[in-house]
Amino acid sequence: MATQFSPCSSFSAANFSTSPSFKNETQSYLTKSVIYPTRICYSKWVPQICSRFHARKHFELNSVNGFPLNAVSFQDGLAEEPISRANSKPVAMEGPSPFSGSRKEESSLSIIIVGASGDLARKKIFPALFALFYEDCLPENVTVFGYARSKMTDEELRNMISQTLTCRIDKRENCGDKMDEFLKRCFYHSGQYNSEEHFAQLDCKLKEKEGGRSSFRLFYLSIPPNIFVDVVRCASTSASSKNGWTRVIVEKPFGRDSESSRELTRCLKQYLAEDQIFRIDHYLGKELVENLSVLRFSNLVFEPLWSRNYIRNVQFIFSEDFDNLHLFLIASYFDNYGIIRDIMQNHLLQILTLFAMETPVSLDAEDIRNEKVKVLRSMRLLQLEDVMVGQYKGHSKGGRTYPGYTDDPTVPNDSFTPTFAAAALFIDNARWDGVPFLMRAGKALHTKRAEIRVQFRHVPGNLFKRNFGTDLDKATNELVLRVQPDEAIYLKINNKVPGLGMRLDRSDLNLLYKARSDQSRYPKEIPDAYERLLLDAIEGERRLFIRSDELEAAWSLFTPLLKELEEKKIAPELYPYGSRGPVGVHYLAAKHNVRWGDLSGEDS
Repeated sequence: MATQFSPCSSFSAANFSTSPSFKNETQSYLTKSVIYPTRICYSKWVPQICSRFHARKHFELNSVNGFPLNAVSFQDGLAEEPISRANSKPVAMEGPSPFSGSRKEESSLSIIIVGASGDLARKKIFPALFALFYEDCLPENVTVFGYARSKMTDEELRNMISQTLTCRIDKRENCGDKMDEFLKRCFYHSGQYNSEEHFAQLDCKLKEKEGGRSSFRLFYLSIPPNIFVDVVRCASTSASSKNGWTRVIVEKPFGRDSESSRELTRCLKQYLAEDQIFRIDHYLGKELVENLSVLRFSNLVFEPLWSRNYIRNVQFIFSEDFDNLHLFLIASYFDNYGIIRDIMQNHLLQILTLFAMETPVSLDAEDIRNEKVKVLRSMRLLQLEDVMVGQYKGHSKGGRTYPGYTDDPTVPNDSFTPTFAAAALFIDNARWDGVPFLMRAGKALHTKRAEIRVQFRHVPGNLFKRNFGTDLDKATNELVLRVQPDEAIYLKINNKVPGLGMRLDRSDLNLLYKARSDQSRYPKEIPDAYERLLLDAIEGERRLFIRSDELEAAWSLFTPLLKELEEKKIAPELYPYGSRGPVGVHYLAAKHNVRWGDLSGEDS
């Protein structure tokens, strides 16, 4: 059953025209003084974390619909905005950071976590904010507010989040002081998500903490998607900044098909401009995903090889083992979405676009996102014969019984929701024509793993093929980017085993981040993805966030397939809890002359 989004049409123009929306405030504010903050780190000993390679906007010309002139997008038709932007003029996007220099005392940043009592806020968002605070990457005048329906005092919120806060492992000497200082900046307000009155009360508290300074407000929506629009409506009319920017981070899922996603975007854009919406996909903030573009575009050895001429196939793999399985806690959510919507349509597809895109004009967010959209628009529609789905079943091992997916009382006994899926995708352009991009994602498997595997073509006329026998795949060079766990990049090459004979072996040229940390070359602890993405949102850096036309193009690939699976009631292939997955995944790979790199026995 499709998720029902709050009907945005129930709020007429008259209802919200009297109170300026986020869009009105931001537009008028930008007209007076456009400010795009740059990253400032106040700590002297951690510049490597916060002075990260971000190219900044010095100017940006907007078209009459408010989007960059060079944008490749579908955006014009996605939103019905209550305030026309036809009269907007090109604006020079240049200005000092509101949190630097002499302006530091004059500005304040308020971060409002909506849904503060939930698991995501407690386990990820608050710890990420504390990590940024610990590294002195947040401005001096920063306040964090939790907002949820649960009744809670400020002190109770602090006690709750203090259980999940941790300091960097190599800087524990002032951990307690930093934690106390951070908790003093955390406050709580209880209210309903659809109450403008309660958000007005929140606004009063925010103004009190801001103390008359220029205010910049970041709302993080850590809530179910069916209440996104209610919260945005109430916050826009009652709790947006009057003299600074207001931005909103939206968590997935962004709908469950093209239609619901388009409707959610349309509703949000009644209260928000596109550049205020930060659709977060935390996988884009992971260190190895960030390093993908650096690896490709700054190393001459890789860029010439990055095409159909040398690459035989590319594999994007996500697996979650039973020790990390939390489906039973969110079964009601997962059964409505499944693994394709939950992992493949967003996490893996986003990584694919970064991998396959052409060289962007610059590191500017719009240039990068334009290239990602071009990849999506070049992709062939998914066919049912290029997809297989699975579902884990109950399994007994070592005297312990593991439940099946449908054993959960909140899941229907006849549920066909896949907990495993694999697909072969193709990009019909000059660079990638004919190269299969294989995706595989599953829950309740034998290991936790997320990685990209690039298998290169066989060496033509290989002089040493007799040493490999008939299985030439053993001689295939393979580049592996392990996203998690134990982040690493390694290249499989062939070399001679020392000795008098001619015996060949497969070895790894390995960049293991952990080993470099032990040598003090890299930080001992890699920042969490949420740290990077929160800091980017504060800066206004949109490179790692999803634009509305990207979202539309991504859903257009998967929606026909999802409808066919559901209408035809395709039964998933069962696989034992804690196994390597269904057997059918090997047949799918073999159909495209591919062997899964991680299931060959070498890396398992």
